[in-house]
Amino acid sequence: MRKNVLYVGNALSNKGKTSTTIDTLSERLSENYVVKIASNKSNKIWRLFDMVFLVLRYQSKTDYVLIDTYSTANFYYAFIISQLCRLFNLRYIPILHGGNLEQRLKHNPKLSGYIFNNAYKLIAPSNFLKTVFNRFGYPDVLFISNTIDIEGYTCLKREIKTINMLWVRSFASIYNPEQAVLVLEQLIRNNYKATLTMVGPDVDGSLIAVKRMAAAKQLDVNFTGKLTKTEWLELSKGSNVFINTTNFDNTPVSVIEAMALGLPVVSTNVGGLPYLISDKEDGLLVPPNNTDAMVNAIIKLKSDEHLKDKLVTAARSKVENFAWDSIKIKWERLLS
Repeated sequence: MRKNVLYVGNALSNKGKTSTTIDTLSERLSENYVVKIASNKSNKIWRLFDMVFLVLRYQSKTDYVLIDTYSTANFYYAFIISQLCRLFNLRYIPILHGGNLEQRLKHNPKLSGYIFNNAYKLIAPSNFLKTVFNRFGYPDVLFISNTIDIEGYTCLKREIKTINMLWVRSFASIYNPEQAVLVLEQLIRNNYKATLTMVGPDVDGSLIAVKRMAAAKQLDVNFTGKLTKTEWLELSKGSNVFINTTNFDNTPVSVIEAMALGLPVVSTNVGGLPYLISDKEDGLLVPPNNTDAMVNAIIKLKSDEHLKDKLVTAARSKVENFAWDSIKIKWERLLS
């Protein structure tokens, strides 16, 4: 008999938002478990009610509750659902997301303790967050990385003549999308032929701000909005450098996907990124908010083909470990 799993998180991909773990992992787990999810409600209050109702309705026949746990306002969803699970003696498993969860541990220690001390198990998709939680006195953290369908990502050989940069992320201030425009501006100012494509939906008004910034600087940036996975993978074929400008992060799936596609990655050295990318081995890491450093790294990729090819080969080899066949074993052990 298959076990029953409730999965609580922001399932908003059908509302124009970026797909998250609840979309991808729930589909994978459904192969072996009965999985019910909440919520796809756009309104935050109705979303919370939907999550609570899911637990109330199925609590008598639920084996595990998975809770996507973020550092922003959604942290309070995790608190409420975790305490509801405690009330019904349900085994709940927070899945830790967001490079800024450390601030929650630091500034909300009591609420954090209520959630994390009583969990059946804590899951960290990166060794970065595992290390952070260990440091704050949570030793029982299991590392299970995010997963991608590696067979769906063709690793292409890419030359860099014109620098065609690709940025894929939700437009939010913590991801610092403005820096991508500044990088393009400086490359052109330094007499390099360069383009920039930015893929992703708006979250907090950043998309409008970045569009205005590009227009003011008279830069021709290709803003696509949200694309389906198929659409952006097709679009990626015309790119030859992937840039990640974030100020806070965990283990972004978009960077993993870029590594799988054979796109050399230049990323800020923040949060979980140095746990994903080994500098000068399978990508290049630069300080956050340092446009000069990111530009110099991109120029290095263009001028040193041997380095570029070495990084791409090593990156593809690394992310093959993110294939579901490797990851599902850990989930089966946890939910057995």
